[in-house]
Amino acid sequence: MAEAQRHRGPDGEGFHAEPHLGFGHRRLAIVDLAGGAQPMATHDGAVVVTFNGEIYNHEALRRMLEARGHVFQSRSDTEVLLHGWREWGAEMPARLIGMFAFALWDRRAGRLLLARDPLGEKPLHYAWLPDGSFAFASEIAGLKALPELPRGLDPVALDDFLALGYVPEPATIHAAIRRLPPGHLMLLELGEAHATQQRYWAPPRVAVAGGADAAEALRCRLDAAVQARMMADVPLGAFLSGGIDSGAVTGLAAMAAGQPLATFTIGFADAADERPDAAMVAERYGTRHVAEDGTTADYLAMAREIPRLFGEPFGDHSAVPTLAVARLARRHVTVALSGDGGDEVFAGYRRYRFHMMADAARRLLPTRLRRGAVGALARAYPKLDRAPRWLRAKTTLTEISLDSALGYYGTVCRLAEEKRRALFSPAQRAAVTGHDPSTRFAALMAECDPEDSLLQAQYADLQTYLPGDILTKVDRTSMAVSLEVRPPLLDPELVGWGLALPAAAKLRGGVGKRVLREAASALLPATLLQRRKRGFATELRGQFQAAAPQIRARLTGGPMAASGLFNLPAVGRLVDQHGNGDFDHTQALWNLLVVEGFLLAEATRSDEGSMAGRRVA
Repeated sequence: MAEAQRHRGPDGEGFHAEPHLGFGHRRLAIVDLAGGAQPMATHDGAVVVTFNGEIYNHEALRRMLEARGHVFQSRSDTEVLLHGWREWGAEMPARLIGMFAFALWDRRAGRLLLARDPLGEKPLHYAWLPDGSFAFASEIAGLKALPELPRGLDPVALDDFLALGYVPEPATIHAAIRRLPPGHLMLLELGEAHATQQRYWAPPRVAVAGGADAAEALRCRLDAAVQARMMADVPLGAFLSGGIDSGAVTGLAAMAAGQPLATFTIGFADAADERPDAAMVAERYGTRHVAEDGTTADYLAMAREIPRLFGEPFGDHSAVPTLAVARLARRHVTVALSGDGGDEVFAGYRRYRFHMMADAARRLLPTRLRRGAVGALARAYPKLDRAPRWLRAKTTLTEISLDSALGYYGTVCRLAEEKRRALFSPAQRAAVTGHDPSTRFAALMAECDPEDSLLQAQYADLQTYLPGDILTKVDRTSMAVSLEVRPPLLDPELVGWGLALPAAAKLRGGVGKRVLREAASALLPATLLQRRKRGFATELRGQFQAAAPQIRARLTGGPMAASGLFNLPAVGRLVDQHGNGDFDHTQALWNLLVVEGFLLAEATRSDEGSMAGRRVA
């Protein structure tokens, strides 16, 4: 299991074994290089921990614990977990500021504690095995190393994946493997065949009045979050995309650094190339800037590489350039700051603006008219992918015709139910009958202030899209090359403060991230602050049209055919429609390609396992 995760920790390994329990650890040495080896135990050996991540407030916690009589043996942030457990028990994770996933064993109590950070920056997977034992690992690959792990796929997770482009927490594509949700801890008692989960952190559900000095307050909070995340005994740099989020983080980090900060950019040779904007910020702060061209990436090859890195299908094709910038950064540093989280916390996505507009229209239109006439118009309106943006009204009309939560789900759904179910075989279709991915969003949005449609959407995204897509992408791609990425904008206190701002502070006049733009006005050039948001990926539509014959062969033969999961003629028609230029199926084809890559990897692993078994026999 440890070997399967070597890429997460190339600097060393450690093991702890005793009756009933074993820990394995791969170390990426960042803080206290000499004294931070793991698994780490208390001086009497009764409490042991294996930990992935960083605790940014460990020095403050250390002082508090020392004042209460605890004696530390190292400078490592890991040791705070051991003494914190003895002092505070299961209340300890709520006191931590950082990104983390850890398992802590208390031999005297016969209790195992698992915990994951508030936003889900670090992963934690687990499985109950057929003999009743319990296993956990940072990555799915660690659990797949267990020969006794059941190998069946979860048909509902496959439906969710094609709908959203990721498998939402707490499921994985594997029926036997689950994820501990962000902001949760799990307690297991020795000898018991079940665990209890507790939530120790949640985003705010109601906005509060924002002061006139919100921009200055944000600037101070972000500055503190950036400086806390510069804690390292190894080289540190920053991703610099040219956007507001990474630009603000880079500016604050560059001013706090004692030497020129290293910055890294991947760009594309088209109108959306971010390298000029990134270079402008780099020059302003005198960073040691390195940029590379990501235009030539082979996405067909990467569709088979991505499932190997993630342990399951992953549908955000910006994972390809994210992996490229992580590789670029790793040649120079071990830790990189990123701007992830700004769009979710301060309403940067265009879909938030559309959702608020649609909700305003819902309040003006009677329900019967909205569901009847507007719904009929939405169904009749053509999907004009090539038309000017102001003519592409189908999505907006559809959202207005639906209730608020279902309308918002429609903006994040990658492939509608009737379209994805048409791609399934009869057996897979039957297996997901009655399942509706939208119910997850409706339930989350119902927990929030019913009058604050923006907060409802943000609250749902923080518990679906952020951990399932954005943070999964960043963690797997960066750790694949042994790089640690830290997003200051996801400081839990900053997130709670930002979400609780009134909607007008975040999105006003059709402009998102309003307060963040104001806070960054002294940090970044005006042209960059006024720039439209750009995606971090090259245009795939043309590439997939040119490669249609190759894609068709992959998606209608080999492991796709052998799986029995798909209606192969329907899949073939999808490829042909895209290849002929009739429809843009880029996202659906990418999702299917990574499913094919996943099934191919699973078949290869199964064959290798059979050969190993024969050799053992």
